[in-house]
Order: sequence, then C-alpha cells, then structure tokens
Amino acid sequence: MDKLSLRTATKEQLASARSTSSGRSSVAMPGGSRRQLRQTLIALTAGNALDRHENPGEASLIVLTGHIRLSAGDDSVEGTSGDLLVVPEEPHTVEAVEDSAVILTVGTSGTTAGA
Repeated sequence: MDKLSLRTATKEQLASARSTSSGRSSVAMPGGSRRQLRQTLIALTAGNALDRHENPGEASLIVLTGHIRLSAGDDSVEGTSGDLLVVPEEPHTVEAVEDSAVILTVGTSGTTAGA
C-alpha cells in the first residue's frame, strides 16, 4: 500500500504554479495496477485558466482548495474547497478565481497492467 499526502502535494503544486509564467502546474497522481482512472493534481493561480479544450472522457474535478469556474458554452458553475464538479461533455475552460488546486479524475478504457 502507498500513501500520498494531498496537503503536501497541493502546497508543492501551488508553489510551482506561483513560480511559472503560466500560473499553472500539474502532476499525475500514482495509480494502482488497474489503470481505469487517471488522476491529476492541477494547481492554478488566480486569474489563470486551462484554455478551452475538448472533454477527455467521463471526468470530474474535486476542488481541494481555492475557487474555480468551470465553463462550457453559455453555462458555468463555480466550485470551492470540497466541491465535486462534473466536467461537461462539450469543450470547456477551467479558470481560477483565486489560487486553487483540483484533482481531475478521468475514466479511461485502460486495461489491467500486464494484459
């Protein structure tokens, strides 16, 4: 079994995001031997965004800290610490209203390792 401190990882990614001109940083989260879920910790500084992009598949965002806005077309939803947002099926953006960190979880059609 492995353990990862999300508090520590969040602090590290926010520090990294604050030191980059893009205001963002991310790291893939470790997974088990079955890779049917992909998780990424993403940090964004206030006012920075993940520009409009296609939906990666079934996906959700868990807001670890901060305040974000998820927008698709004319619709948007805001999330703060502890919120889970379902990523829409159409192209969308994610903007940090304040310095924020989220876990992006994407369902994949992966197979069992070694198969």
